[in-house]
Amino acid sequence: MNHNHPVFTDNDPQSELVTLNLGPTHPATHGVFQNVLQLDGERIVSGVSTIGYIHRAFEKIAEHRPFYQITPLTDRLNYCSSPINNMGWHMTVEKLLNIQMPKRVDYLRVIIMELSRIADHIICNTIIGQDTGATTTFLYLFQFREHIYEIFEEVCGARLTTNIGRIGGFERDFNEIAFTKINKFLKEFPVALKEFENLLTRNRIFIDRTAGVAEVTKEAALEYSWTGPLLRAAGVDYDVRVADPYSSYQDFDFEVPVGTSGDIYDRYLVRNEEMWQSLRIIEQAIVKLKTEPKGLFHADVPDFYLPPKQEVYNNMEALIYHFKIVMGEIDAPKAEVYHAVEGGNGELGFYLINDGGRTPYRLHFRRPSFVNYQMFAPMSEGMLLSDAIINMSSMNIIAGELDA
Repeated sequence: MNHNHPVFTDNDPQSELVTLNLGPTHPATHGVFQNVLQLDGERIVSGVSTIGYIHRAFEKIAEHRPFYQITPLTDRLNYCSSPINNMGWHMTVEKLLNIQMPKRVDYLRVIIMELSRIADHIICNTIIGQDTGATTTFLYLFQFREHIYEIFEEVCGARLTTNIGRIGGFERDFNEIAFTKINKFLKEFPVALKEFENLLTRNRIFIDRTAGVAEVTKEAALEYSWTGPLLRAAGVDYDVRVADPYSSYQDFDFEVPVGTSGDIYDRYLVRNEEMWQSLRIIEQAIVKLKTEPKGLFHADVPDFYLPPKQEVYNNMEALIYHFKIVMGEIDAPKAEVYHAVEGGNGELGFYLINDGGRTPYRLHFRRPSFVNYQMFAPMSEGMLLSDAIINMSSMNIIAGELDA
């Protein structure tokens, strides 16, 4: 792999090399990405990735908003698994405020985050299948993403950009309909996932298109600061849930799947196995909830947890407190904290510097897609254009997380 930045020097009109703008609106790029490639026939000679087409300055906007008003911004990072972003941010603020969370809240969060991980991996692996020509697998498994969204909708009233939860827990407890839908998903999804694997995992065409394509060594992956399924597919056993447990992940028994070659096929296998492990975690969380007090869905932090709406509508003191919390009028400690969670694409981190004011003094989002994408152009050198498209799909780059 050539890690030098490519420089286009061929200006000869008689040259057989072709400069191709792959994106930012090409349907094969699945998002707002641009790669300026030099092609020798169908083979990529060199390329440069450019980003910034939907840059929204989220970090700077967040530095002018109180903590609660930042949650909707995190939704719009990796919007394929936005609840993980929401809860990662809430945990960062809870670390700043030194809030101790009840176990039941941790377990409820784990259920939502693992459902989000499954939804994220469904998108990535079905799109890999789609880009190799397997539309059937894409359409078949994608319906279960819809079932996950129905669970989110039951919990918080939203589907994609969920704004789910609060600093200190959830806005309301999970109702029986939510648990019924979760249990239904736990029963039906394994059957579909197994059928999905039967269609693709030993499929000769799929293997020929993915095995040995875009191989990445563990040294190169670490050099580019990869995390998540991409890093694990390259053979590095690193998962934030295990390395630095949060939300009581240390209470759960699960395995971290690790690949060997780092190629597209290994990334597919790692994400598939992670879905099985997520199901295993959710099942354990359901069992653990039975031993916890019912009806507890937030920590006892009245200075930062919004009062119930019914009280806000009928009680002036509750209305005042609601206003003070939302507008950031309650002092928070002067401190510097970093908190990371295992997002769908890797380590999603929040680096917060607070100076005691209404808003963060500085806030930086560590977006795994932004870090992972930097390797796309150099690793594409010498690759066929059709393989580079599948490689991009297997990296699961989400534009909202890339251009925050």
